[in-house]
Amino acid sequence: MSLFINENLTGEVSMNIVQKFYDNLSSHYDKLFLDWQATTKEQAVILQRLFQEYGFGKSANLLDCACGIGTQAIGLASLGYRVTASDISEGGIAEAKKRASDANVSIRFKNADFCALSEAFSERFDIVIAMDNALPHMLSCEDLGKAVKSIVSQIKENGIFVGSIRDYDALLQDKPPYSPPYIHKNDKGQRVSFQTWAWNGDLYKLTQYIIDDGNALQINKFECEYRATRRGELTNLFLSNGCKDVVWKFPDETGFYQPIIIAKK
Repeated sequence: MSLFINENLTGEVSMNIVQKFYDNLSSHYDKLFLDWQATTKEQAVILQRLFQEYGFGKSANLLDCACGIGTQAIGLASLGYRVTASDISEGGIAEAKKRASDANVSIRFKNADFCALSEAFSERFDIVIAMDNALPHMLSCEDLGKAVKSIVSQIKENGIFVGSIRDYDALLQDKPPYSPPYIHKNDKGQRVSFQTWAWNGDLYKLTQYIIDDGNALQINKFECEYRATRRGELTNLFLSNGCKDVVWKFPDETGFYQPIIIAKK
């Protein structure tokens, strides 16, 4: 089997691979952070500032359409937001439900594909978010357009979309073969996580390694595919699908680790 997903394959095949990736990763995802719980709180505060800039308070009806294990959804619910959270990964949703219960927060969860949100939700939301490089799982412009159309359709008039992606405009200049490792020390040893990137044009195969050197050495490996999505492409897709304004905010301004897009409907 090829290392890469051919762009001629259907979006359904692509999303099945994404689902498998996150199903397998969900029970290990928090190991990518030094302190996952602290990260949920920090990111919620960052997002709250952005929401407030657009006039939204905690009464806003919010959908996290790529919630994973709940990194943003749980933090925002802890601040008092009314949160609905969905994801294509059943494993991710199961882990998020457990973590929401542990955090004593109320979140409505649904297993849903963000390319077909109308099949899962009849209502529209003031705010829809998709953080942590979720949209570049769409391996063609057509599939990305389908996802954007689906997302915008679930946003109320004058509502906003907030999402984040890697800085692919910069990464495509050199196409690095790996990401710098994260080294987290603890009382039992250390945990090292890093990614390798094998490029094929704008597509790349990502291999995530998590190495735990505690009481016993544990090595976990997860694979998925992405398409390096430039900011201009994403801007144009939101504008052409019903949004009237799109802005980008960068880490030095927000404190978030990736560029953030905010699209107002």
